This record gives sequence, C-alpha cells and structure tokens, in this order.
Amino acid sequence: MDPVRSRGHGLERGLGGFVEFYYKNNRKLKRYTDRDLLLNGMDDNNRDIIRPFKRIPRLKILNIFLVGIFVVFFVYVLFLIPFRSEDTTIHIAQGQSIDSIAKELETKHVVRDDLTLKFFVKILKSGKGIITGDYLIEKNSPVWVVAWQIGRGHHNLESLKVTIREGLTNEEIALLLTEKLTGFNKDLFLSATLGKQGYLFPDTYFLYPLDTTEEIINKLSDNFNNKIKTVSSEIKSSGKSLKDIITLASILEGEASGKDDIYIISGILWKRINMGMPLQVDIAPDTYKEKGLPANPINNPGLLSIKAAINPEDSSYLYYLHDGNGIVHFAKSFEEHKQNISKYLK
Repeated sequence: MDPVRSRGHGLERGLGGFVEFYYKNNRKLKRYTDRDLLLNGMDDNNRDIIRPFKRIPRLKILNIFLVGIFVVFFVYVLFLIPFRSEDTTIHIAQGQSIDSIAKELETKHVVRDDLTLKFFVKILKSGKGIITGDYLIEKNSPVWVVAWQIGRGHHNLESLKVTIREGLTNEEIALLLTEKLTGFNKDLFLSATLGKQGYLFPDTYFLYPLDTTEEIINKLSDNFNNKIKTVSSEIKSSGKSLKDIITLASILEGEASGKDDIYIISGILWKRINMGMPLQVDIAPDTYKEKGLPANPINNPGLLSIKAAINPEDSSYLYYLHDGNGIVHFAKSFEEHKQNISKYLK
C-alpha cells in the first residue's frame, strides 16, 4: 500500500485538502496537495513530518465575515458621526429630491455620507413622502436620527402663525410677511405676484422663516383655488366671469360691514353696473368717474365677499351708507340718500 495513504490523517477526504511538511535536506516549507503526494510518493524518511492542514468550513468563514462587516457598519453609522459644534437649520423646498437634500447635509457636515442618509430615509420615511419646510438638526445627531426627522417630517422647531385678513392688498401682505419672516424678500414677492392680486387667499398660514417666496405664493394661490372649487358650480350658474366676481368681491371687502348687509350691497352694485351707472364706491375713487368694474381686483377678498358677489340679493335700493357705528342705511332714491347723509353723517 502507498505509504502516504496509510497515514490516516484524513488525506482520503478529498483531493482539495492541503498538507505541509519540511524537507530535512533544505529546511524549506513547501505546500503540496494530497494529489501531488499520491502521485509522486514520499520516502519513509520524510513520512513522520507530514502534517495535515486543518480546514475551516466555508460557511463558518462566511458568517464570521458578514458579522464583521455588520459590526463595522453599525459602529460607522451610529457612532462615527461628523463633529458639529452647533445646531443646523436647513430648508427643504417644494419638490426637492432626496439626493439634493442628502448632498446638502453632507456638504454642511451634518452627516458623514449622503448614501447612508438616503438608505435610512428610505427605511424610516412615512407614506407622505418628504415634507417641505425648515428642519432644526441638533449638533452631533446620528445619521439615523437625521433620516428619521426628514423622513417623518419632524421639523424640531415651531412654525410661525401668520394671519392674512380679508381685503389686504399684495403690498400689505408683503409688509406683514416682512415683519413675520426674517428672510422674506418683499420686492421679490411683489414682483412675483404682479397680476395675482385678488387670487391670494386671505387665511391663517403656518410658515417657516426660510420658506421661499415661491412656496409662500403657492400656498396662498393653492388655497384660493381650493376655495373656488367649492363654489365653482355657483360661478358657472351666475353667468359672470371669475375675474368680475373677484373684482366685485374686492370692492365688497371695503364697502360692506359683514354678512348682514353684504348681499344687499352686492345686489346694489351689480344693479348700478347693469344700469350703466358709475359704482361710486369710496374704496375705489376712480369708480366715481368711470363706469363698470375696475380693471383688476383692488385687494384679496375672502370667501364671504366672493359668495356675496356670486349671489347678490335683489332689493329696491340703489344707495347705501354706514353711520359712525357701522350701521347701514339704505335708500331707494338719491333724494332719500341725501337725507340719510344729513341725518347720519353730519
């Protein structure tokens, strides 16, 4: 029998194993496969120094390798965070991609790696997607905390409550926003809203200091469109254009004192237009000379005025005035109106 095969050291287990031995004559370590030993043989003098190479199962090696990678990744992600000595506020704009957000945070050293942030955002985000607005990220926040904030829309700061009341012009809205938002650009807002007066809906909004001009305008415009949808069928039935309705509604903001008189005053003004009579309203001085509606809305009306412009109340009156207490007094003729002037305004 071949002396190598008789050693009983496991060489029979396959030709893929390795054995190591020393040659006594040159004392060099050489590696031979069991195939080499079987084919070439070995003399009895070297037989006692043959030592089998112990094999580690491949699956065990793979498991150790994967565990090592996981540990390194875990430490990298959760502990090796960029050093930030101060909090960071960022603004996520409408339609901004997660790629640009992650790159911005990496550039500002909020996170170490943009790819890791995107990975965690994908895992932690809610079904609503990325929510626009300002985000305050506290110094030395781990990447998964940053991803949780962005993915879940946790801004970590309070938005600013801004109430735009009915009847404000674009100029007045711009002044209000300048007082509320430190980074607001009044001139840019006025330039971007040319031709949009009347179509920026007055309401209470929750804004962030870093909101862009475009975002603010979109919020006001989208709100207007949503409100108009609720009365779109009434507008169609009225036979009047949206522009005419909004223009008259803007006049009603300055001429009526509330729901008790606004529908009757709307009927009076539409009657004057149909008669070819000047509107003669104090809020728009040009109407004393020129007939018909002004060329454009003179302010941004609210929903009550819009509804009153759509649904005027018919009456026999043609004139009206408000006394010092805000009480309205109607008149059917100009002579009666003059008497009311003498009685309530002098």
